[in-house]
Amino acid sequence: MASRVPKQGPSTLAVHGGEPRAKALNAITMPIAQTSTYTFADTQELCDHFERRIEREEYGRYGNPTQRAAEQKLAALDGAEDGLLFASGMAAVTTTMFAILSRGAHVVVTDDAYRRTRQFLNQTLRRYGVEVSTVPAGDYDRLEEAVRPTTRVIFSESPTNPYNRIVDLERLVDIARRRRVKTVIDSTFATPINQRPLEFGVDLVIHSATKYLGGHNDLMAGAVLGSAALISGVRDLQGITGAVPDPLAAYLLIRGIKTLALRVARQNENAVRIADFLAGHPKVERVHYPSLPSHPEHELAKRQMSGFGGVVSFEVRGDIHSGTRLVDACRIPRIAPSLGGVESLIEQPALMSFYELTTEERLQVGIKDTLVRYSVGVEDADDLIADLGQALERV
Repeated sequence: MASRVPKQGPSTLAVHGGEPRAKALNAITMPIAQTSTYTFADTQELCDHFERRIEREEYGRYGNPTQRAAEQKLAALDGAEDGLLFASGMAAVTTTMFAILSRGAHVVVTDDAYRRTRQFLNQTLRRYGVEVSTVPAGDYDRLEEAVRPTTRVIFSESPTNPYNRIVDLERLVDIARRRRVKTVIDSTFATPINQRPLEFGVDLVIHSATKYLGGHNDLMAGAVLGSAALISGVRDLQGITGAVPDPLAAYLLIRGIKTLALRVARQNENAVRIADFLAGHPKVERVHYPSLPSHPEHELAKRQMSGFGGVVSFEVRGDIHSGTRLVDACRIPRIAPSLGGVESLIEQPALMSFYELTTEERLQVGIKDTLVRYSVGVEDADDLIADLGQALERV
């Protein structure tokens, strides 16, 4: 009787998951297959490939060995049957939605999903006859009421950007299954280390691999993971649209993932300490971080996640200029968009992402002028807290 292979932990999967043990040239790291096309020994091999008697690569738009290894590693980490890598997180979102939806279909999305995702759904897809309903995050009665006979997808994000709201995945999946609707969760903030939505019954998980998965602010990529049947349909469309990653980005992603569990553990620890510090500071109005009992989904996050994540959002007392003084006074984090890298980053969403809107328009989409988003890196927590302390003195 064959012995069962024990289930491996996240660090082991991050290092070894999805990679063949024997690699080209006996390399320990997955080589970069820097090629756009692949040769065939003879016509019979070509026929064997198209008739699926052998598995091999044909052309760069349809796959690459380095890309395949990255996809398999991500699938192992998220507990998925299959995965597909893209040139960016938004390429993963848009191609997946185009593959699932058609004219006359309906989508339900929560109101604090990533703004570019909501723009794509509400602006681009509407032009192609797809209807979209936006519901408040955390209102499951409204969410279920929004589902129609034509609804094909419920799309949400957990934790959300920038307020760290947590979706009750079991409740979401229950609603979707009763109404025979697919669920898609953007789990970029959580990573597979802190949360594995597929284990709760979610159909597809999307990541902006640019963030924590790459981890070093040096690549752009996106991924969608789920059942082999669903991923197959998305892969077919990707072969047409061409939103593929280049081999170097796939290689860098594999290298980044190997330290994912270590980095996320440190970022979780740092973020909890920073959130506690900010929550007790007199110049901070409110902190949006799931480890805090004041967070609306604190208990849910404790049940559903193994860590609270590396982004701390908070509101300073005063006005937009108070936030600006704080951001400019910080000496360690850099002012920049994005998140999830080893370097701490800081920004005011009102200026970085919503600069063109007025204060009133920003409030309509839930963005306060005093909101600051801090993407916590792997630096020493004491240094980050001391730096925030001196910066808050300028507010």
